Formats: sequence, structure tokens, C-alpha cells
Amino acid sequence: MEHTAERVTLARLSSGVELETTIHTYEGEADGPTLYVQAAQHGREVNGTEVLRRVHERLLGSDVNTDTTNFAGKIVAVPVADPLTFDRVSYTTPEQLDSVNPNMNRVWPGNSSGTLHERMAATLWEYASDADAILDLHTGSPDMLTHVVFMEGHRESRALAEAFGTDLLLGEQAGEDADAEWQDRDFGGKFRVAATREGIPTVTPELAHNKQLVEDAIATGVAGVLDACGHLGILSDVPDRAREDKANDPTLARNHLGRVTADESGLFRPDPDYAVGDEVEAGERIGTLYNPTTYEVLQEVEADRDGILYALTREATVTGGEKLLNVALRREE
Repeated sequence: MEHTAERVTLARLSSGVELETTIHTYEGEADGPTLYVQAAQHGREVNGTEVLRRVHERLLGSDVNTDTTNFAGKIVAVPVADPLTFDRVSYTTPEQLDSVNPNMNRVWPGNSSGTLHERMAATLWEYASDADAILDLHTGSPDMLTHVVFMEGHRESRALAEAFGTDLLLGEQAGEDADAEWQDRDFGGKFRVAATREGIPTVTPELAHNKQLVEDAIATGVAGVLDACGHLGILSDVPDRAREDKANDPTLARNHLGRVTADESGLFRPDPDYAVGDEVEAGERIGTLYNPTTYEVLQEVEADRDGILYALTREATVTGGEKLLNVALRREE
């Protein structure tokens, strides 16, 4: 197997400073599919970056448990997709850098003549669009259940999601099938959506932690990437494929995009009896939002529908409109 590391200019700042990242390519002697995998499109989501470092070590043979002698095809890996947000440990860029498109994950497939983020996406798209499958590694908050998102109705993307191996799979409706919120939040420009529409099986693993390296999340990510390689036929012998905690029958739900948000600013106290992964019913009280100075109850926070509580904020100080919880709609086959 051959490994190369290429420094690539994604875009240039007004000062002329180049925004660069490193793209790693691992290529076997035998022909096979190409997997494109990237991390840190949102700079505070660092566990995916560590996942790719550990996969790198395994592929180069420093981990004796990974056999790469039967490596077929190619893996293209980008550990830091957005250096702007990575340096700022942030989700979006400051307005001064890209006031039009502060979130890189809303502009795919990019535009080589567009805003800063559009140019960055367009550069990476040159690599991603040649792939046979794509993993876009993300990491949500510590209060989110680990899951993989794929576009509803795309069979190959769902198979890739199942191969990655989390307990929860979320199918996302898109375009005309989606609700108004999908359009309002510009989800048509997500990397996963753009790539799937080009016919490339694409999934977004959400490893459920940000800003800190968390071993459980990293281990899930490493095993998931290697299992995806096994599923695609890039690696024929993957030791983690039968990992002990891997779900044999993952829960399938629909990412309805809806969120229960704070009506007002205040302190949010979730009921201690609830945890992510719990089944809840519409109208079930999950917590209380109150005024910290008068103690007035501002909102009895309730689940908006039956389903799986897969995100629940634990940060007490919230502002009006901020997300408090998410409920996914369980799907029956």
C-alpha cells in the first residue's frame, strides 16, 4: 500500500495568506473502490480528526491487528476540512471572513468563484466527487446519542450507515419530501445531500462529543471507518468488524429536523430521570425553564412527538430560541 500526504490550498484570505489543509491518500496495489472521508468541517468537532489519525496508524502498519496486505482501491482522508473554524474551535466562521455563508456545511458542492467557504468546498469537492462512497465525520454535543444520518430512500447510503455500526440510524427526508424547516435552514447545501444527489453513497456519523477527545467516541469512529472499508471491499480482513458493542439490529428512525426550543431566555433544568436514548411520548414533560431571578416558570418543556429522545441539552443557561431537545420518529420496516 502507498501513502501520500498532499498540502492543498483551499482558498486565500484577503491578505494573500493561503488556507491550507493536508489530504492523505492510501492506495492499494489492487483495483477497488475509492472512499473519501473528512473530519472537522465544523472546527470544534475534533473527535473525527483523531479518528483519522488512528486509522492512519492502522493502515500504515503500526497497529499489528490490521492487515492491509489485501488493501484494494483507495482511501482519501481529510482530517481538517475547515481550518478556519478549527483554529477558532467554532462551528461557523466570523462574519468578517464569510458573512454570506458562515457555515461550510451549507454550500456544497461549492463554487470556485464564490465566497470563502464556497471556494473551500469546491476545492475539496474535486476529491470527493471522484469517490464511490463518502463518510463525513461529525461530532455533536456530549448530550446527543451517537448515530449515523443518511438520506431517506437511498439504499446504498443506508447500507453504508448500517456498516458503520451505531445503535441508531436516522433517515433524513430531503427536498420536496422534507418539511419547511429543511428548506429554511438551507439543508440542501449539506455535503451529505449534495453527494447523495450525485449518486455517491454518503453518510454523516455523529460521534456525540465536541471540543474534547473522548475515547468512546473515537473508538466508535475508528471501528466504523474500518467497517465501512470492509463493507466496500477496500479491506478484506477487518478485525473490528464484529466489535462487541456493535448493534446487530440497529434502531431505525427518521430525523424529523424539528427541535423543541426555549420560548424565553433563562435556566433550563432537565428532569434527571431522562437520558438520551429514552422513548418519550408527545406532551411528556422533559424539563423546566425558569427565570433565575424571580423563579417564575417560563416553560414546561415537553416532547413534541412520540419517539426517541436523541439530544437533550445539559447546559443550563439558555437563550430564547435555543435548542433544548430533539426527538427522532421511530420507523417500522
